[in-house]
This record gives sequence, structure tokens and C-alpha cells, in this order.
Amino acid sequence: MRRLAWPLSLRGQMIALVLIGLSITQILSFVFSRLQHQHRMIAIRDENTLLRIASVAHLLAETPAEVHERVCHAISSRVLQVTLTPAPVLETQAVSGQSTRLRQRLATLLDTDSTAIRVGVHAIDLHEAPWRPSWPGVSDSRVPPERRAPSPRPVSALAVAVRLGDGRWLNAVSPAPPPNSFWQWSMFLSLGVAALVLSGPMIVLVRRITQPLAHLALAAERFGRGEAALPLREHGPHDIQKTIRAFNHMRARLERFVQDRTHMLAAISHDLRTPLTALRVRAELLEEGDTREKILALLDEMQCMTEATLVFVREEAAKEDTHWLDLDALVQSVCDDLSDLGQDVTFTGPGKTLYRGRSVSLKRALRNLVENAVAYGQRARVTLTAAPDMLGIAIDDDGPGIAAPDMARVFEPFVRVETSRSRDTGGLGLGMAIARSIVRGHGGEITLANRLEGGLRVSIQLPQDPTR
Repeated sequence: MRRLAWPLSLRGQMIALVLIGLSITQILSFVFSRLQHQHRMIAIRDENTLLRIASVAHLLAETPAEVHERVCHAISSRVLQVTLTPAPVLETQAVSGQSTRLRQRLATLLDTDSTAIRVGVHAIDLHEAPWRPSWPGVSDSRVPPERRAPSPRPVSALAVAVRLGDGRWLNAVSPAPPPNSFWQWSMFLSLGVAALVLSGPMIVLVRRITQPLAHLALAAERFGRGEAALPLREHGPHDIQKTIRAFNHMRARLERFVQDRTHMLAAISHDLRTPLTALRVRAELLEEGDTREKILALLDEMQCMTEATLVFVREEAAKEDTHWLDLDALVQSVCDDLSDLGQDVTFTGPGKTLYRGRSVSLKRALRNLVENAVAYGQRARVTLTAAPDMLGIAIDDDGPGIAAPDMARVFEPFVRVETSRSRDTGGLGLGMAIARSIVRGHGGEITLANRLEGGLRVSIQLPQDPTR
């Protein structure tokens, strides 16, 4: 059913619309051609019938009356029955544009007055016709009536009556043969061949038009995941080239902005080292006492913050290559490392799970989160789940959780929620910020939620690569 559904991609919809339009055009062209063909065949039949009637009338005028019946019998055939009767086969003259045109044409051929001619449509029964046409599907008149096939409906035939000079009427009846089926296999063959011949170039053309858009979508997806990418080649229709050019400019501006911000933070953190060192030297010269100890403690904290900022900036500026990795094995290795250090960490996963990402960054993010779970929640239970378009990592602990208003704040740099996280355990509040930065750099998201049974759950959602 999915294959028969309307395509969702631009390429599929354009191809579907082209094929539908082509099919409708071919069907309409066939119907009009078939109707025009039938009209021409009827016109040819009518003209031939009039010519033969005119020839018979001229022949009867030049032969003796005693041979007229023999002449009519000899001329009669499956497509034209000629008889001589005292009364015409048509009681009245039909009033229609076609009948009038045929009567005038026959009058011209006979060089006589049109009032002596009657033209119209006469209904005949093929089983009762004395001359028995042998078309397919019509039984022979020599077969007894009780053994004949059911009689078909009366057939509409062209009837012409011409009054001769002796007062008798020359009657001619020309039934149209049973029409062929309007929808024939040749029509379907014609449609199929036309569809194959025309759809091939159409599909190639549509692919050529939409391929740059597919490349653009893939590049945007990977750029959003933090992957380094070269500028896209500007090709395709003019409008698509403009779109690709705008994307290339946007990507370059964003990269310059991030680089400038990173370099600025690194420069500030680096430059702070000098005044901090000078302050430490001056503080060491002070007399021993509480004031001196407090100043040195503050300087130590500022030094740690500066070093942590440099580490954070270096993490942001790192250009690690993106490659395919086994996410299940990566998470398992992080949990095993912490478990070997005596921490209560367990892992549950589906087995080998391919993911396109940066292994060093992901390891650091996961290690920060699992260490937080163990430090503040006594234990960590890590679970990896895989879906066709998304991978999920859940980290559960047994701690006190986090108040709802503080859940967004914990991701800000240098923020520690003192009411739920012990300040004695150390740290400067950069672990969660670094973890979120790494996850978002992979195009994912990280959220927090308090568990009903107690503890905190950290959920990571990582989108699968679209080229997988």
C-alpha cells in the first residue's frame, strides 16, 4: 500500500504528475482519433452506397424491365441489398442534416429532382433479412429457427429509396457492420509504448532538476549535525542555483561567526592567566590570616574557571571527523570504564547499532552525564534504543531529581543547582553544558525529567543519518 500511495518527494510527485498528464493526453487523443476514424468510415460507406445506387439506377434505365429483378439480385451483396418494390422502404423522408446532405448528393449524381429521393435510417433484423450477411457472430439463415442463437437487436441501416420513371421504387439498404470494441488491445499497446518512450526522458529530466535539491537537503542536514562540509556546487535550474548559493553564503557566515566567538573566548581566558598569576603573587606576600586564605581560595576558583573555559572552548573548536561507528559498543565502553572504577553503572542495548557521528565527542558527553548520575544519584542505568530514524539513550539515577524550574538552568555554563546537587562533590557546572553542546552538534536533543519512582532521567535523542 505504501508503494501505491502518492509519493512524498518532489521528484516522485513530478514524475507522477508527468505520467498522469501523459496518460490522460494519450487516452483523450485516442478517443478523439477513434471517433474521427469512425466518422470518416461512415462517410466513406455512405458515399460508396450512393455511387452504387446511382450506377444501378442508370443501369436499370438502359435495360429492359423484364431483367430488372435479375439485375437487382445480382448486384445485392452482404453490404448492400437492392430491391424493386411498388412502395418505398421509407414511408417518409427523414428530417436531419445528414439525410438532407445525402439526398442532395444523390440527386446530383442522378441529375434528378430531390423530391423523388428518400434517405433515412431503417431498422432491420439480421435474422429476418433475406440476404443474410455472414458477419462474425451472426448465424446462417439456413439453420432452423429453433437452433439459432438468440436474435440480436435490430441493426440501424442506411436506407435509400429512388422513384424510377415507371413509378416503381428502387430501394437500397446498407447496414453498418457490427462495430469493433472501442477499447482495443492496440490502444493499450499504443499507450504503453508512448508512456515508455516519453517517460524515460521525463524521468531523467526530473532527476536532473531535483538532484541539486537532494544534495542541498543532505548538506543542510549534515551541517546541522556539526559536520564539516565543502561548499556545494551550484548547478541545476537558475532558481535552484540561487538557493544553493544562498546556502553556501549562510554556511560560510555561520562558520566565521562561530570561529570568531570561539577565538574571542579563548583569547579572553588565555589573557586572564597573567593578571591571575600577578594577583596570586601579591596575595602570597600578604600576612597570613583569614583574608589571605580567602583571597587565595578565590584565585584558585577563578583559575579553575579559566582553565575549564579554555577546555570548553577547545571542545567547541575541535574539528573531529564524522564517521560510522557502533553506538552500542561506544556506550558500553563508557559504562564499562566507569564500572571498572567501582561505580554502579549498568547498560542495556539492542546490539550492534550503526551511527554516523564523532566518537570522541560522544564519549565525553556520555561520560559527563553518567558520572553526574552516579555522583548525585548513587547509580546509573543506561539504556540504548534504536528506531529507523532515531536513536535514544536514557540515563536513570536514584537521586533526589531536579525541580522543574531548574531543569533548563542546569545546561547553562557554570550553573550548579545547590538544592539538588551537592556542592562538595566538586565541578564547575560545565559538564551538562558540554554534553548538550555535543548532542546538539550531532543534530540531537537532550532533555531531563523526574521519574515517578524517584530519581532523574536524562534522555538523548540522536537522529539517524538520512543516507543510511
